[in-house]
Amino acid sequence: MSDTLTRAVLETERHVAQQGWDQPPRLFALVRTAALLEREPGLRVHLDPQSVARSVADPSHLTAVEQDGLAPTSSIESVLGQLAWGPEVEGVALCVERLVVPPDAERDLPQDTAAAIDQLAAHPGRQDVRILAAGLREGAQQCAIRQRGHDEAGSVAVGPDLVPGLVAALRATLE
Repeated sequence: MSDTLTRAVLETERHVAQQGWDQPPRLFALVRTAALLEREPGLRVHLDPQSVARSVADPSHLTAVEQDGLAPTSSIESVLGQLAWGPEVEGVALCVERLVVPPDAERDLPQDTAAAIDQLAAHPGRQDVRILAAGLREGAQQCAIRQRGHDEAGSVAVGPDLVPGLVAALRATLE
């Protein structure tokens, strides 16, 4: 299942990347493609033909179904704490953009939160990243990270433990 999850994560990350940077958080249900097409045969024309073909060869093939209407929030954790998924959802994926700074950038920050954020955002060593984290009910997890400064498909880092806290929060929504 981990190869299937990795493929779903990379396909979803590429889909999000096509729409550029500075996006709000985006949430996806991960469902088995074959089951989705069985319930909703009309969706076949909207899916990538390769995904449809893979679902025939591999019954565990996953499709990411974006969940519209994710409320804007400053705390994605609070949104995740309110989510629950039906049994047809195998997993969940979340795509967020974040600012990463070197550890020394956090020294001598102003007490005022807004001023501290402004200082970190202006730091010359900052990196804008897009994180796509996913977890399945059965326990598999996978993440993809793309840096804005290396914005190409071949430069996406992939690994199961890149953002463990976010993956744990996502998997908790499946319990």
